[in-house]
Amino acid sequence: MDTATDLAAHLAAARAHFAGRLAFETDVSDAHAALEAGDPGFVFIDTRSREAWEQGHARGALHMPKPDMPARIPAEFAPGTRFVVYCWGPACNGATRAGLIITELGYEVKEMIGGFEYWAREGLPVDAVNADGAVVDATYPVDPLTSPLPAAGARIACDC
Repeated sequence: MDTATDLAAHLAAARAHFAGRLAFETDVSDAHAALEAGDPGFVFIDTRSREAWEQGHARGALHMPKPDMPARIPAEFAPGTRFVVYCWGPACNGATRAGLIITELGYEVKEMIGGFEYWAREGLPVDAVNADGAVVDATYPVDPLTSPLPAAGARIACDC
């Protein structure tokens, strides 16, 4: 920065950028904590295909692929309902596309950054659908690259 004015402008832009991201994003840990609290204040939506959903999905999520959203959301949810959406992971923009669809329908939405990949890698509860159509536990072990390993089976939060 060349001047105090340049620094002030940079800091103002940075504050707006980071505040904007926090207004429209959540992470897997915060989404899970809200779901565990019992009344998260949002509907949790998995936007992936039926095959992906059956392979494994975040426990507590509702399956709603993006093509179904324009018809289902207004039919199933009252105005003022808030949503958190996810897709595969950081290399996928499906949740971003879902967020756009939902806001175009007039609802508030946040994208869960990290998607299903980081939900599963952090050892959070995963359900799958087996060959008989039954829902079964498919939770993955904690990946130490994404979450501290829990001691004696307890989950450790990253304190983000």
